[in-house]
Amino acid sequence: MILIGLGTGGCSLSRSDGGALAKGPFAKMGEGDVTGSITKDQAPTEGDLAFARNAASDVLSQGDKDASQHWENPETGARGSVTPIAQSYAAEDGRKCRDFLASYVNGRTENWLQGSGCQSGHGRWEIHTLKPWRS
Repeated sequence: MILIGLGTGGCSLSRSDGGALAKGPFAKMGEGDVTGSITKDQAPTEGDLAFARNAASDVLSQGDKDASQHWENPETGARGSVTPIAQSYAAEDGRKCRDFLASYVNGRTENWLQGSGCQSGHGRWEIHTLKPWRS
């Protein structure tokens, strides 16, 4: 009998037929199953979001049409960039506002966040929303 080892970092195969590998069903992960090497999508931590908000405020303050600002949280290793989209607009209270997209990368997890910010009376941009992007 020949055994074939798979370098999958802790993943395993399950067979119920006792025959060739191609014939047997493979193990399926259930909704709540997690292994040591594969996890469900990691959501940004509050710390990650704080770094992204600061980068968003900085890039919106620059006012450049094609600007982008990098951010990174050294505690979690999460990183990304923030890019303003579209033109600024006037909010109901008359403040200047602008929407942006932020990338989020942590390990193998890659996601996009969308947000909006408005300029305060002191000229600093305050971020009002930052949530998962829905296309």
